[in-house]
Amino acid sequence: MRIIHCFRSPVGGIFRHVRDLAIEHSKAGHEVGIVCDSTTGGAFEDKLFDQIRPYLALGLTRIPINRAISPSDFGAFMKSYQQIKSLQPDVLHGHGAKGGAIARVIGSLLRVNRYSVARLYSPHGGSLHFRPGVPGSAVFMLERILQRMGDATVFVCEFEQRAYTDKIGRLTRKSVVNYNGIDSTEFISPGLVEEPRDFQYIGMMRDLKGGDLFIRAFAEAERLVGRPMSALMIGDGPDQEKYTEMMIQLGLGQRITMLPAMKQRDAFRLARTLVVPSRAEAMPYIVLEAVAAGKPVIASRVGGIPEALGADNPALSPAGDWQAMAQAMARAVTDPAWLEMIRPDIDMFEKTFSSRAMGQRMIELYQSLLSEIDARH
Repeated sequence: MRIIHCFRSPVGGIFRHVRDLAIEHSKAGHEVGIVCDSTTGGAFEDKLFDQIRPYLALGLTRIPINRAISPSDFGAFMKSYQQIKSLQPDVLHGHGAKGGAIARVIGSLLRVNRYSVARLYSPHGGSLHFRPGVPGSAVFMLERILQRMGDATVFVCEFEQRAYTDKIGRLTRKSVVNYNGIDSTEFISPGLVEEPRDFQYIGMMRDLKGGDLFIRAFAEAERLVGRPMSALMIGDGPDQEKYTEMMIQLGLGQRITMLPAMKQRDAFRLARTLVVPSRAEAMPYIVLEAVAAGKPVIASRVGGIPEALGADNPALSPAGDWQAMAQAMARAVTDPAWLEMIRPDIDMFEKTFSSRAMGQRMIELYQSLLSEIDARH
């Protein structure tokens, strides 16, 4: 099959998801291409693109795609349409709100011209983070319209599927859950440096991901334990200066150090325990990667995280509750047996969250959709 993935920003979990699918599907003999935004991402993302170029038989197309709905979208759609049409795909798979719109609208235009192409959409959280009745939630109406233009919606966890139904409405097309997966080589511990920090936060420096909650929880955990601790915040983002100011105000000095984005496995070596304090998530790769690498994870009970760590895992705390997270962090540095207790069963985990299984499940879905399209014609 000829498969094209469309998404906006080449950063974070969506980019990782598409990269893994591209590699798995290329290895299985399919031709893969990517269409995404040209204005986001930096040197780190450029290196990631370089790593997957050998797997992109249909190439990499980058054009300006705004995050918000704007008049410039028309130009982006036209450029995308021309490029995608020339590649003659069998499958158009959109990821995130903008990628989903591009794949379904362009796929529908191709279908009007009697071109057989499967149109799929994976939300990856995105617009589902909005609440009905708040600014930005008008996107729900667009989602309802676009749903009629797709053949299937693919969710990365059961939570995301429930959230879509609650906010957008009943699904009128096929829907499936296909968990994010990671490569078998990542199910090996990278070890720790000689003097690791106690905790680490890895991700975008923005309040949605809970960077501010991490800082407050760390300060409270120090108070509970009664001694200074150490931590790292690894990543980049719009709230980085605000977090630096918070650390100064809380008197944390050099006990929390900020580092730029780096490869996750390199980051894992620098601290004993990962903390994921997100206010909202779908199925974050950082949690899956950490579990596979043998790291203890303390996290917010949001999105699909309980599906990965276990619904009854005591390391989970309510979203936004930095006091409860601080208690878990305090226990992590005082009770080694508790750290072992919060680790999921690794054999069961690998069966569910491997990239090979994820890629195969997706190929089977693509093939079934194309068979249905052919049967209708």
